[in-house]
Amino acid sequence: MAESDPKNTSRPSVRKKLGELLIAESVITESVLRQALAEQKVTGQRLGDLLVERGWAASEQINLALASQMETEVANLGDYIVEKDVLSLVNEHDAREFKVVPLFLSENILYLATPNPNDIVAIDYIRDRSGCKVKTLLASEADVSWAIEQHYRSSGTVEEVLSAIDHKKLLAGDREQEANVIRLVNLMISKAVHDKASDIHIEPEEKVVNIRYCIDGVLHKRHVAPKLLQAPIISRTKILSALDISEKRLPQDGRLRMKIEAKEIDFRVSTCPSVHGENIVLRVLDKSGLVVGLKSLGFSDNDLTRFKEMIELPYGIILVTGPTGSGKTTTLYSALQLLNKEDVNIMTVEDPVEYQFHGMRQVQVHSKIGLNFSGTLRSFLRQDPDIIMVGEIRDLETAEIAIQAALTGHLVFSTLHTNDAPTAFNRLIDMGVEPFLVSSSLLGVLAQRLVRKICSKCKEAYTPTPEVIASLKLKEKLPEGAKFYRGKGCTICGNTGYKGRLGIYELLRTSSTLQAAILRKESAENMRKIAIEGGMSVLRNEALNKLFSGITTVDEVFRVT
Repeated sequence: MAESDPKNTSRPSVRKKLGELLIAESVITESVLRQALAEQKVTGQRLGDLLVERGWAASEQINLALASQMETEVANLGDYIVEKDVLSLVNEHDAREFKVVPLFLSENILYLATPNPNDIVAIDYIRDRSGCKVKTLLASEADVSWAIEQHYRSSGTVEEVLSAIDHKKLLAGDREQEANVIRLVNLMISKAVHDKASDIHIEPEEKVVNIRYCIDGVLHKRHVAPKLLQAPIISRTKILSALDISEKRLPQDGRLRMKIEAKEIDFRVSTCPSVHGENIVLRVLDKSGLVVGLKSLGFSDNDLTRFKEMIELPYGIILVTGPTGSGKTTTLYSALQLLNKEDVNIMTVEDPVEYQFHGMRQVQVHSKIGLNFSGTLRSFLRQDPDIIMVGEIRDLETAEIAIQAALTGHLVFSTLHTNDAPTAFNRLIDMGVEPFLVSSSLLGVLAQRLVRKICSKCKEAYTPTPEVIASLKLKEKLPEGAKFYRGKGCTICGNTGYKGRLGIYELLRTSSTLQAAILRKESAENMRKIAIEGGMSVLRNEALNKLFSGITTVDEVFRVT
C-alpha cells in the first residue's frame, strides 16, 4: 500500500514493467505485448486500457498486475458500504478532482480507492484536509467513477426516480417528466452493468412491469414499475436501440452502445410481443468484464494442460458443447486469444459477433441477405486462414465444410448443443456426416457448465446431513465430520449467498479406441464408457471437486449436473 508518511522510502531498486508482469502471469504473450506497444505508440493509450479494449486481458487481470507493480492491494468497490462520516472526510469536488473515493477509517488511517495509488499530491492534500493518515488501494477508473456517483449523489436510485415521476404530467407531455423516464432507463441499465448482470429483462405483466437482472445465470427481480410507465420505458429502450417504436406486433432485434462507468458497453436488444405488451431483453456485452484466459476459467490443472496441447495442434476440429449460457463463447475466445499472434490468420463467423477482438477477422451472419455459416465458411477457405472459428454447427452443410477445412490443414473451432462430450460424435453422425470423416477430423470435445461461487464475504462451514451425503452418493468418498460450505447471504451478494461463476469441464480427446467406436457407430452410452476408461473426468466429478474445495454448494452441484 502507498502511504503519505515521508519516512516510508523503501522501494524496490528495479520495478517490473506492466507488460513483463502480465507475461510472467501468462495473461499475455510476448507477441501480444509487441503488438500492443506498437499500437500504443500510435494511439497514446495507457497499456492496460489498450489490452482490455482489444480483448487481450480482463480489467481484473490488469488491476492485479498494477497492484503488484505499485506494491498495493486491489479494492473491489462493490464490496464496500461507505459510512456517511467517512464520506464527509473527502468532499465530492475533491473526490472527482483527484479520482478517489474514501472506503473506511481505521485507527485514524483513511483508506482510499484510486486508479493512481502513488499520486503524492492527492495523498498529501487529502491527509491535510481530513487530518488523517492516508493509505491507498488500487481500483479501476471506471469503478471509482461509479462509486463517486453512487455515494455522493443525493438521489439517483431507480426507486427514487420512479417515485418522482408524475404520471399525469408525463401523459400531458411534460418535458421534466420525460427527462425522468430517460434517467430511469439509464439508471436501470447502469445498475445492471455494475451488478455484473448478463441480461436485463423488461417484462410487462397485467398490472405492473417487472425489471429482472440475470446475475450468475439466475434471474433476480430488481425493480417493479407501474403499468402506466410501460409504454414510455419500452419506447425509450427502442429509441436507444434504433428500433421502430410504431411496430409492436413483430419481434425486432437491435443494438445500442452506452458509456457507463467510464467505459463503452454494447448491448444486444431483442423485443418480443406478449399478451401484456412487448417483452424486451438486453444482453450486456461488457468486454472489460469478459474473463479471457484459460487459466481463469476454472479448468483443473490436468485438463488445462491437455486442452492447451489440443488447441496447439496444427489442424483438426475442436468442439465445445453445452446449453445456452454455459460459457462456450468465452472458452472459444480464450483459446483464440492464446493463439492470436502476428503470424497467424484467425477468421471467425458468429451469430452474432458478441465481442470484437484486435487481430481477428470476425464476420457476423446475416441470413436475410444469404450470409450464413456455410457460405461464409466457404469464402474463408479462399482467404488463407490458419485458424477458423464457426459460432455453431447447425446443419450438415456447415459440418461438412468445417470437416473439409480441418482435413485440408486448418484448425477449426466450433460449438454444438449436446449434454456431454461423447454425445457430440453421435450428433454429427445423426446430422448425416460420414463416420469416417468424424473419426479422422475431430481432435476432441469439451463439454462445460457454469457453477455459482460461494460469496467470500458471507461464507460459512456446515456439516452435511446423512441424507445429503446419500443423495450425492458420497459416503465412501467423505471423511467423517467433513464440512461443506454455503453463503449466508449479505449485501455484497444481494442476499443470494453467491458471487461470480466458474466453469466445470468434461474434456474428451479422440483416441484410436474412440475412432474405432465411431466407425462402428457405437451408442453414446458406449462412447461415454470408452471415454471414462481413457481418463475423461465427467461433469459431476468436476462439480464435486469444486464442492470439496469450498468453491460451490450442494445445491449448485444438483442444479448444474
